[in-house]
Formats: sequence, structure tokens, C-alpha cells
Amino acid sequence: MPPRTKRRTSIADVARLAEVSVGTVSNVLNRPDRVSPTTRERVEAAITELSFVRNGSARQLRAGTITTAGAIVLDVANPFFTDVARGIEDRLEEAGYTLMLASSDEDPDREARYLKLFEEHGVQGVMVVPSGPDIDHLRTLHDRGLRVVLLDRPSTDPALSSVAVDDRAGAAAAARHLIDLGHEHLAFLNGPHTIRQCADRSAGIHDALVEAGLDPATCLEEITITALNADGGQAGTERVLAMERRPTATLCVNDLTALGALRTLRAAEVPVPSGMAVVGYDDVTFAGELATPLTSVRQPMHALGYRAADLLLADDETAEQVVFQPELVVRESTTGTG
Repeated sequence: MPPRTKRRTSIADVARLAEVSVGTVSNVLNRPDRVSPTTRERVEAAITELSFVRNGSARQLRAGTITTAGAIVLDVANPFFTDVARGIEDRLEEAGYTLMLASSDEDPDREARYLKLFEEHGVQGVMVVPSGPDIDHLRTLHDRGLRVVLLDRPSTDPALSSVAVDDRAGAAAAARHLIDLGHEHLAFLNGPHTIRQCADRSAGIHDALVEAGLDPATCLEEITITALNADGGQAGTERVLAMERRPTATLCVNDLTALGALRTLRAAEVPVPSGMAVVGYDDVTFAGELATPLTSVRQPMHALGYRAADLLLADDETAEQVVFQPELVVRESTTGTG
């Protein structure tokens, strides 16, 4: 890990600006009731002006720098992020680092709390799957001297490194596969477009339909689900089955959603793929082991995490944007043959 471009503001810096002792600043941070309101306000103003972040690991710094990195994913229970996290861990372990891992649950406030916690504990850098479109807060961390890598999302800020997969191309390949099989009325179980992956996958499906001369307005039923898991897939598929003009194939935003779709189709006695073809996304471990093996868009999950950690540890501080290409893996859920 190269030296940071900026020294972090210390408690001594705050004390100097507020014209108080270091002990008084410590009391404001830990025992504010012991400090007069006037003095406390002066210290808090200095903290704000200097963008001071307390270091919760300071007592552990007896001999050099803590070798810890943080990662925030949308949901570590999702097998996709589990494999990404393993890639991160494997690369950090090679460098003698440890990993602090958290789930944002697609909640920007939760993400912000974990980022603050990681920074307070003196992590060397963070890898983040942003929970929303705004990354200004991550640029602020970078400007304070913390290494930041966007995970599973391309960077729109040239100062921030990123590792991502071309989801638009992956979804287009999946839709193109269904169109080639004769399907001209598709359903897409998707999350909100505020999530970059969801927006890109929707765009890719539109690309394939237009390329085939089909009108997305009449040939695609996009259903927004509230949870990107099996329960969300079940709820979305129930809506598909209730349609008067039912699609003949369903694309799913990820494999967990597809698992819920397959479960619902089985319960409704709709055969797969003759009654409804199903495509997932990610190609997690269980995709090929289901009773009806799942056609899915394979993402290089371990490599995604490994490369993100590699960028975090790089000696060269020049930002780099890495984009992997996905691969469509065809199985019985669309073709009916192994």
C-alpha cells in the first residue's frame, strides 16, 4: 500500500484550531458532559472545519500501520457477493491484510454508517458496491487520503478506480439467446433502476429486442421487485403468471430471483422451458445443480473481487477502470436439453 497523499487530521490538529488541550477534545468526543457548552461548540466547529474523523483503532497502533481493508457489498448473503468477497479476501491475505466486510442492504444511510465505522477504525482503503447513483461521498473519502475502489460498478469519476462487468452486454446476450429460440414476448424481473446493474441489464435487453426488430413497448414486460432474492422472484413470477397475455420466457436480474421463479413455476405446474423459459444472471454455484439446470450469465465473481483488492493495494495511485466481459452459459431452463 503506497503512502497516502494526505495526512489524516489528528486530534492534536483539532486541539490547536480550537485552542484547547488534546484532553479537552478527547472529552468532547467521549465524555461531552464534562465540557462546558461554549468550549464544546468551539471544538465541534474545529472538528467540522478540519473534517476530522476519530480513529477508533488508535490504541492498537503500537508499531506502524494497521493492515486492514474494508468492503461494503449490497448483500453478503447473495452467493454472488460471497464469491466476490472471497476473491477480495484471497488477494488481501497474500499481502498480509485482513478484511472488514459489511452489507449495505441497498440502503445509502447504512452504507454511510459502515464507511464512517471503517474510517474510524483506520482501514487502509475501502471497496464499495455503491447503494445508489451518487458517489460524491466516496470521492470525499478519496480526497481525505483513503484509498477507494468502486466494486461491481464502473466509475464516473476519473479519480476513483473501479472494477465492473459489462452488464449491458451480458443481458443483451441472454435476451438474444431467447429471441433466437423464438421467444418474442419476454418478462424481466428487475430491481430499481437506481441500482446500476439493474439499469444496465434492462438497457441490454432493450438493445437485443431493437436489434431483432422487436418493439420493447409491446415485447417486454419489466416487473420491478422489492427484493433481489428468491422471494422477490416468486412475487414477480406470480405477477407474470397472472397476465392475460403471458410472456413465454422470463429473464431474472440474478440467480436468486431465478430460483424463486423456478419454484413458483413448479408450484403452478408450468413446465420449464416448454411453458416458460427462464434465464438467470451471475451463474452462482447452485445454478447448474438445480433440478432444471439454469441458463445464466456468468460473471467472474472471484476475479472481480481479487482485482478490486489488487487495485486497492497497487503502488501506483493512478486510477484504473477495469471492465470484465460476462459469458452466457446455456442449460436446460431454456433449451430443454443438457
